[in-house]
Amino acid sequence: MTGKGSVNHNSRKFHAKNTDPERSYLNVEYCNENVKDVYHELFNEALARYNKKQTRSDRRIDDYYEKIRSGKQEKPFYEIILQIGDKDNMGAKTENGQLAAKVLDKYMQDFQRRNLTLRVFSSYLHMDEATPHLHIDFVPYTTGSKRGLDIRVSLKQALSALGFKGGTRRETELNQWVAYEKEQLAAVMLEYGIEWDKKGTHEKHLSVLDFEKKERAKEVAKLEQSISDGKERLSDIQIQQRKAEQETERIRHEGEEIRQEVSELSETSNLLKEQAATLAEDKEKLLSDNEKLEKQQKKLQQEIEKMVQSKEVMERNIHAYDEDERWQLPEPGALMSVKAYKDKKAMPLVEKLKEAIKALTIKCVQLAEQGKKQKERITRQEQQISRLTDKVMEQSSTIDRLQEKVVDLGRLERYFGREQVQSIVEQSKVLERAEKENKRPKRVFETSR
Repeated sequence: MTGKGSVNHNSRKFHAKNTDPERSYLNVEYCNENVKDVYHELFNEALARYNKKQTRSDRRIDDYYEKIRSGKQEKPFYEIILQIGDKDNMGAKTENGQLAAKVLDKYMQDFQRRNLTLRVFSSYLHMDEATPHLHIDFVPYTTGSKRGLDIRVSLKQALSALGFKGGTRRETELNQWVAYEKEQLAAVMLEYGIEWDKKGTHEKHLSVLDFEKKERAKEVAKLEQSISDGKERLSDIQIQQRKAEQETERIRHEGEEIRQEVSELSETSNLLKEQAATLAEDKEKLLSDNEKLEKQQKKLQQEIEKMVQSKEVMERNIHAYDEDERWQLPEPGALMSVKAYKDKKAMPLVEKLKEAIKALTIKCVQLAEQGKKQKERITRQEQQISRLTDKVMEQSSTIDRLQEKVVDLGRLERYFGREQVQSIVEQSKVLERAEKENKRPKRVFETSR
């Protein structure tokens, strides 16, 4: 008989009440492909050729499977179910049931070879129900079509290509093909000594039809329960989603605050680097100035020592003026006149005294001028030292503040994670560059022909 087709039931993704899960391992899976994948395999190239020819976008087909599924002309796939006997004479747990399974298995081996235009994608032999039976799901297709896709879904044309031509209402392509496949199954049955007791009509046996309806009703009830459970789960998911959205919004706000703080810390960090570089330069300059100052102090000390030595020399010279005979006025000779005494004795001594006093006066002036310059230089050095000291204190205070910012940045990295903070910093940099780019005046060029 033909069925609606339930791949999930056939593959036992769920069990109906008429199945025995403990015997499901006896089932045989011949193939189980995704029907959408089969559609891509069969029709993708034809679909591309069809869409390429369309000049209007509303005539293009985005998904051929969805078009067939939602349409009314063709089904996405078809199913046939084959069974030998019933639970009374071919029960699955009996030797006859095992024989029926062998017949169905051999029949299945040749099915696809006989029916090249029926692409089988799912096929199962079920041994976990009352009677062994075979499910075959297939996509019928035709090639060389003049209407629509040149390769398209069509049960009528697929069967026609296999040699089954429609006649009366009872002798349709499908009925002819079903009768032919029954004959093929009967031929295999005869090989195993089983004769087909023909009961004479194309209609389903009423007991089989009623049983199928009951089973489908059970499946529908189970599916409805699954849908109800799914709706409840969907409601829970929607509630969780709303909570997640609220949490996401809260995290987004926190992220904005963190981004702002990280941006400030980034600016502070850049300032810290700049000031650290300036401080290093100032430090080098300060060390250089200190070296110069030490040299100047040494030079000043040497000059002071020279002045002290000059003072000692002058004191010795002054003492020499008191005692040295060269600086004493000699007694006049017995026969020397006053004029001669003056010219020969007094005046030469006076001239020598004048020269000595002149030299001493010049030396004193020079020493006084040097002392004044040294005092001014010392004053300038003291002022420079004071300025540099103040600058060092100021830089030290700045370093302390920046180190506090660095500690704060470390706290953020420990709390939110270094990667997240770095990501926010990078995003902040991108936004800042974008803002700068937007604020930059655009250059307009005028062209003339």
